[in-house]
Amino acid sequence: MDKSSVIFGNKIDARTLKKAAAAQKKLIRKFGDDRDKTYHLCAEQNDVLDAFGAKVLRLSDKPLGAIPEKSIIIGNIRMGFGHYRISMAMASAAKAMGFTPLWLDLNSFPSTTCTKIISYQNELYSLGSRLSQKSALFNKLFWEPLNYEGFKKLTYNAGDQKNAELMTPILHDIPRSTPFIATHVWPSQAAIHAGFSHVVNAIPDNWAMALHLSEGALHTVQTPSAYIGYRTLQGFAGEKVLQPMSARDIVYTAHYVDDELVRNIEADCAARLERAENGKPLRFLLSIGGAGAQGDYFAGLIQTLLPYIAEKKAALYLNIGDYENVWDFFTAKIPELKNCAETHFNDWNATTAFVQNALNDGGCSGKESAGVHVFCHKDIFQAVYATNLLMRACDVLITKPSELAFYPVPKLFIQHVGGHEKWGAIRSAEIGDGTSEMPNLSHAQAMIQQFVEERDMLISMCNAILAAKRQGIYNGAYHAVELATGGFDGKESHYAYAGR
Repeated sequence: MDKSSVIFGNKIDARTLKKAAAAQKKLIRKFGDDRDKTYHLCAEQNDVLDAFGAKVLRLSDKPLGAIPEKSIIIGNIRMGFGHYRISMAMASAAKAMGFTPLWLDLNSFPSTTCTKIISYQNELYSLGSRLSQKSALFNKLFWEPLNYEGFKKLTYNAGDQKNAELMTPILHDIPRSTPFIATHVWPSQAAIHAGFSHVVNAIPDNWAMALHLSEGALHTVQTPSAYIGYRTLQGFAGEKVLQPMSARDIVYTAHYVDDELVRNIEADCAARLERAENGKPLRFLLSIGGAGAQGDYFAGLIQTLLPYIAEKKAALYLNIGDYENVWDFFTAKIPELKNCAETHFNDWNATTAFVQNALNDGGCSGKESAGVHVFCHKDIFQAVYATNLLMRACDVLITKPSELAFYPVPKLFIQHVGGHEKWGAIRSAEIGDGTSEMPNLSHAQAMIQQFVEERDMLISMCNAILAAKRQGIYNGAYHAVELATGGFDGKESHYAYAGR
């Protein structure tokens, strides 16, 4: 079905359509066109996803067959860690609500045209992210404008829709009535092109962009400002006033957060308040994302923390994901790091045991409240989810304002990598569970000092998190599952979805 010519009632110009068709042909020449091929799937176990009762869909030489009665597809791609993390939130909520999540990563089928296209785009995006941190000129003239305004244009969506037409074959085995939550727009677009009837397009950011549009799906957003931005499509074609989205097309659900994090907010904040109010070491969590940018910046943050760690005023949890070479980079930059660091590499049982000990160590008497602890896992699920586990045990998460901006943990926001990200920090700062975005390394270092030496901001953030939970601000994943599994009743959606 053609989704490029008219988008929410807005006709796309002939020049854009010609360009979109040409781009699709270029991808076909480069990666092939397998829309006439039949792919089969099977459902496999995974150590991390077992916690959510989820199974991973992989290629198979036999048809998938019957799936559990209350199945829900979690459609995603690996592009950095963010979309995986949001998918884990959806899977966690789905399990808590009695559903069986089936994990479908369109970037995990190497023999397909779909994965070849996504991997190619991912490599380009990762390269751009790294270059933006190395070249101020590249960032100013190309990367920031592309991420902030380029992706916002309605015409950009026309090209994406043409590309998504090539991503449907992998969905052959799945019944079209199966509830489907997509945490990246490409799985959502692919599902709509393939004829799925219950698709939720879970939009990740707080800055409205046409990049995330998937007409035919029910769009969910995490903030009121994003709702208004998407509902009106304001700025999607410069100053031109566009035909808006229907209220049936979009719902404000609130933040997408894992069930186990939401359920334990009171207990985790109580532990943080106890540590803050009694002068105990503060635990900082620094998570390195999949794009691999900001290495020098992170090294500067670690160097700032080391004196406090030596004085037993702080501890550092450093999750480097699945990039062991990042540890080599840090130890080359900061040779003394090796002397005070304990590594936890590729041992998931040891990592989960560490977190459990940290959660149980209210008196801060164990090793979990001292030194530097570095986590690295080759398994992508472990690499991503280690941060989610460590979030519960930490006091302050240091992160760029990405998907982590919406999580219920006190946050120190460093510089964004793409212009769209900065609106995540704005949302968090307004709620009160995070700082504003630090404009440079010096300001971030000063904020670390403030957290360690003056505990009032941390206490304030914990109280803000508790207040936000009472308001239902962290319940978005539950609502997305509700909508995918029973919300398509033809009625107009509610602007503010009822709290859980």
